[in-house]
Formats: sequence, C-alpha cells, structure tokens
Amino acid sequence: GWDRIEGLGIERLASWYRKFGIGTKLGIDLPSEAAGFVPDSAWKERVKDEVWYIGDTYHVAIGQGDMTSTPLQVAAWTAAFANGGDIVRPHIVKQIRSDKTIEKHAPEPIVKGVVSKDIVDVVRHGMRQTVLAGSAQGLKTSFVEIAGKTGTAQWSSNKPTHAWFAGFAPYNDPEIVGVVLVEAGGEGSRASAPV
Repeated sequence: GWDRIEGLGIERLASWYRKFGIGTKLGIDLPSEAAGFVPDSAWKERVKDEVWYIGDTYHVAIGQGDMTSTPLQVAAWTAAFANGGDIVRPHIVKQIRSDKTIEKHAPEPIVKGVVSKDIVDVVRHGMRQTVLAGSAQGLKTSFVEIAGKTGTAQWSSNKPTHAWFAGFAPYNDPEIVGVVLVEAGGEGSRASAPV
C-alpha cells in the first residue's frame, strides 16, 4: 500500500501464492517432489520469534526473502495463464500400455479458474510485452510468438543471483510452457531467457 491505499498485505499475498500451487506439492508422478514455501506473519513469529515487517512483505511480493518455489511450481502458474486460468497437475507419463489395459494421464486441474478471464488476459498481454518491449526482447525474433517473464532471485549476499525465465508459446494458441533456471546465472534477461 501507499499513503491511504490499503496494500495487499502478507496474508492475502500468501493466500494467492498458495492458490497458484506455491508452498504445496502439485502431485507430479515422480518421487521426492518439493513443496516450496510461502511464509506469513504467524510462521515468522512461531519460528523466528520476530514480528512481520512491511519489508518482509516486499521481499515475498517479488519472490524473495524466506519464500521458495520450484521450477515445476513456476511452470504450473505459467501454464494457468497459458490455458485460461487452471492450475493443472503435471504428469511425466502420458499413458501406460499393457496387454489388457491402457491407462491415460490427461492434464488434471487441481484448481479450475484460479483467476478470472480478465486477469488472465492482462497477465498474458504483459507477458507478451515482456518479449516485445521488455526484458526478454531477444525472443521477439523467434519463429513462434512467445510470452514470458524473466526473473532474478537473490539467494546469497556474496554470490550471483539465480536467473529465471518462464514462458509459453505460441502466444495466441499455447501448446507448451517452459521454465529455465540458471543457478547463480545472474540476470534472467541475460542468462535464462536466451536458453
């Protein structure tokens, strides 16, 4: 917030992160999936014996501080903007064939319509603008229209930041979502988007 405008605040921010699958396992058909972590004021008081400050909210709002997410979770929320708003359970195996049965694993929504179509449209447009005029301009000459978001995640006070890129293509009829994380790679625009 600012001046007389109420801000989102950590409780609502944390609630939205969780709706998008951050801080929970998505249920992929692989062992050892990590959940990531979304902190809030109750956690900080309980674990660190400290009060929550507005600066903590700022850190969490940009995906830093005590918050963690996995590339799979970033792919899931990116896919939600590509598919119109559903958080989908990811699968590695599409189908298993045996002599008697065929078991198919189609994308299974965990949360349908996590956000409205209006919000999806605004975010999709912003992700396309990131490629056309923002931090991922190196992708605008691709043979397919890409929409995406770069990111730079600080994780150490004396080592380079992690470089992120998350995107989908083709922009008008998405078929694929991709996430690139270059650990200690520096800026997302320079290290992960080109990948």
